[in-house]
Amino acid sequence: MNRRQFLKSITAGTVAFSLPASIMAVEGARGRPNIVLIMADDLGWKELGCYGQTKIRTPHIDQLAREGMKFTQSYSGSAVCAPTRCNLMTGKHGGHAYIRDNGEIKDAVPGIFGGQTPLPKDEPGMAKALKAHGYATGCFGKWGLGGVGTSGDPLNQGFDRFYGYNCQRHAHNLFPKYLVSDRENVPLEGNTRGLTGKTFAPQSIADEALEFVRKHKDGPFFLYYPTVLPHLALQAPEEEIAAYRGLWPETPYTGTSYLPHPTPRACYAAMITFMDKQVGRLMSLLKALDLDDNTMVLFVSDNGATHLNPQVDVEFFDSVGPLRGLKGSLYEGGIRVPLVVRWPGRIPAHTISDLPVCHYDMAATLTDAAGTTFDKKTDGISILPTLLGQPHKQKKHDYLFWDFPGYGGQIAVRMGQWKGIKQDLRKTPDAPLELYNIEEDISETTNVVKEYPAIAQKIEDIIRRERTTPVLEKFRFGTYDENATL
Repeated sequence: MNRRQFLKSITAGTVAFSLPASIMAVEGARGRPNIVLIMADDLGWKELGCYGQTKIRTPHIDQLAREGMKFTQSYSGSAVCAPTRCNLMTGKHGGHAYIRDNGEIKDAVPGIFGGQTPLPKDEPGMAKALKAHGYATGCFGKWGLGGVGTSGDPLNQGFDRFYGYNCQRHAHNLFPKYLVSDRENVPLEGNTRGLTGKTFAPQSIADEALEFVRKHKDGPFFLYYPTVLPHLALQAPEEEIAAYRGLWPETPYTGTSYLPHPTPRACYAAMITFMDKQVGRLMSLLKALDLDDNTMVLFVSDNGATHLNPQVDVEFFDSVGPLRGLKGSLYEGGIRVPLVVRWPGRIPAHTISDLPVCHYDMAATLTDAAGTTFDKKTDGISILPTLLGQPHKQKKHDYLFWDFPGYGGQIAVRMGQWKGIKQDLRKTPDAPLELYNIEEDISETTNVVKEYPAIAQKIEDIIRRERTTPVLEKFRFGTYDENATL
């Protein structure tokens, strides 16, 4: 056994059981760990091989799961893009979050996308906390929390470097005319926002993310990689689509929602496999730079699989398995998402956790791993003890909470085995509660609210207590406010 192997065995063994989690997290040979947070866009709970997918190839993410920990009860903070990113960055659940739905800013300049509702300057932020602790911070992909130059600009929210799509609407085409580099619009040669082009934006974004790692290899660094894949439109390099073309019967998509595509099944599978290849490139680089052992890598999705059929045939791909609902819904299929975490020598390999965890736990977890703390007034809990194989030290949520004014207006609470949900709150502020026993009825088919009135009342009480009146008027449910009858 050489010295490196000896040190690694100590870290994974004796030290793991003798040091507190917060101390052990920073005891690596190189000090504070590097942190890589990869977030897919509209990836369904069952669209990875490690979660049971059989048609789409995802070998690199599957390897992350084998070499680390896979979570079976991981949840997004919301059911669509912007609010879930707000939950992730601020550590606040939907009932406290500033951004609770997608909101658009009018394009001030023709051809230049205006972005979404900006996060306020004084909101707590994951990147802010890590930057204050000495981390180089970079965001590569889709932002969606405030246009260039606003208070929500990623460079005003703790990031040293940004490259990608600032605006979510801009990200609806993968061969765009430009991408944003920090605050500059950089033209992409050969692109017209058509079905194909010369420069595939996800490739450019991945390249820039890898360059960030090379530049900051002496660490510590925080790489946030919110890839735009596999969000529509259906677009991928021809060589990637060719690997799937002809495997399955196809019905060309010719509709007007996003771009048409002649082989939608092959293209969708290719988009996910392309994303997986970029994860593989990143992991190879970490190994080549000798950073692998001191880097925590997390992979998660922002919400459930897209609800737009027939562009994406979620039944054919079994995208959410037995779960009810898709993107835009607070039923399980819209918010239960994959989460795998790998950190050699710290996180035990080949492990599965059924701990309920949500996006708003990530800020507390990552700052804890870095050896610092996050804002104590937020809603997240560090899951570092679970990651380090110390479940007996793990603090747990009494409940998880969602407040989503989109798609008619919805609120949901997960409390142990119970899941309560309210729908159509914009039209019916006093909509009745639906209650499901998730442990026995993961598909949420049988509403048992009449059989368990005491449980239903506890969830009603949580809703009244946890949902604060939104700062932004547009996020209210019609006349609904914190004093309304639920």
